[in-house]
Amino acid sequence: MRHAGMPAGFAIFEHLFQNCRIVVYHGIMSTAPRIAAAKRDWGHDEVGCTVLHIDMDAFFASLEVARHPEYADKPVIIGIGNRSVVSAANYEARKYGINSAMASSRARKLCPNGVFLPVDIHYYREMSRRIFTEVFSRVTDRIEQVSVDECYMDVSGALLRWKSPRAIGAWIRDQVARRYHITCSVGIAANKLVAKMASTNAKPDGMLMIPVARHAEFVQMMPLRGIPGIGPSLEKRLNAWGVDSVADLAKMSMESLEQATGSAISARGLYMAARGLDDRPVAPRAQGKSVGAERTFDKDTQDMRQVTSMLRWCCDDVAGTLRRRGLMARKVMVKLRFPDLSYATKGHTLDCPTDAASMLYPQCVALLLAMMGMPESSIDAISLTRPVRLAGMSAGGLVEAADAAVQLSLDDMLEEQNEAQRGRGTDTEPSTQSERLRGAEAALDAVRLKYGKGSVRLGIWRTGPSGNLEH
Repeated sequence: MRHAGMPAGFAIFEHLFQNCRIVVYHGIMSTAPRIAAAKRDWGHDEVGCTVLHIDMDAFFASLEVARHPEYADKPVIIGIGNRSVVSAANYEARKYGINSAMASSRARKLCPNGVFLPVDIHYYREMSRRIFTEVFSRVTDRIEQVSVDECYMDVSGALLRWKSPRAIGAWIRDQVARRYHITCSVGIAANKLVAKMASTNAKPDGMLMIPVARHAEFVQMMPLRGIPGIGPSLEKRLNAWGVDSVADLAKMSMESLEQATGSAISARGLYMAARGLDDRPVAPRAQGKSVGAERTFDKDTQDMRQVTSMLRWCCDDVAGTLRRRGLMARKVMVKLRFPDLSYATKGHTLDCPTDAASMLYPQCVALLLAMMGMPESSIDAISLTRPVRLAGMSAGGLVEAADAAVQLSLDDMLEEQNEAQRGRGTDTEPSTQSERLRGAEAALDAVRLKYGKGSVRLGIWRTGPSGNLEH
């Protein structure tokens, strides 16, 4: 199996930030904590500060105000429908306590006079493309886009022309405001971690540069949740060890951190982050961290067949996207949201990379059963153990399909051997079930391209006792 090279330290932060994965083109507003005292002049020593983090301010809502000036100074919330959730809200709406992933029905109760709009992802995507092409790319090609409204930029090669990273940040903010009538915030530092934390604390419509010598001081004034990747669960575990801030975190030894987190990798990542250290490079051609699909049910359901049917649709949608982009996935994750709006995720690494729904779907069903505390033998159960509001899945660990080494499973090898013994296998025809199914999916792609995305769907219904698909 071929594995791409990984820079030193990258795996540490990839593990630490695993809860921050963003599904491409489905970004929502930031809820990271900000410290008023951090938004100040930290000095003017720009040496080594060649990483910029650029984050659009309330991107979806700001774009709606830009094309509808009559909404200016009004609370704008993106996400409509009784069972939808808030995807974005401008700063006027946030004053009412509205935040991302909140049920839209609750947002209406908090702000009945707000302007509620549907998500127009095609418009947001196009405006994102224009901003990256018409503004960001004029500075450098060393750009790592991590979501529809956020990127890192390595400007080390652009300083000969621009002289100063702050001059670049100021120009970008001016151009975005002039051309598109929205604002963005910029963080400038020597690494991605501090640059991102700086842009967060510069919001809204601000710019913050943290000199190299003050990186540790800057991060250590933050609450624990100020470090990307520290969520409620990890925060609670650290609190139990008497750690309530990044300053407290910096006082812990590596051994204590490993005991507190239960992971040597997480401990190392936290140890570095608490000191403002991060050696992840800006990766211009990095693929999106994952490709996903999810949908909310019209009514909460415990119907096993209804939920697995939704996962089947999601797998088909995601697999089609992977094939269009020439990618394969090494990881799969299932997401469920429950009636109280809490959610759970569970995933694992695949034996070999794939771009086929016929391979992704059985894995998702197994993950669904595990999340519900149901044994694999309950695949034919009528009901799940608790009702579900939303179901979805994502494929991660993306690699170029041309570079992916796909290994045959044991079942495939046995089938290939049997076909050869029967004299039925040829060099031009698929000889295994997985190859035939993948070929069928490629044929479906062609049909959809000609007749529309909803013209045909994959007919996967269940996994048999051996784990193979049955139709």
